[in-house]
Amino acid sequence: MKLLLVIIGFCLLLALCWPLAIAALILLPLLWLILLPFRIAGMVLGAILAFIHALLYLPARLLGYRRV
Repeated sequence: MKLLLVIIGFCLLLALCWPLAIAALILLPLLWLILLPFRIAGMVLGAILAFIHALLYLPARLLGYRRV
């Protein structure tokens, strides 16, 4: 559904202002490449925080603590 909305939006932009649509076709992949390292860093940071969370709660899990 999201892809369909993107295609419809692009066709509408192409009909209304074709130079902007062509610029979007060229610049959006470049923007994606520039932002890719930040997405990877975010995934790594999330994994590190999940590991620290699991490490800190390990003694409680071993002792059988259950939330009520």
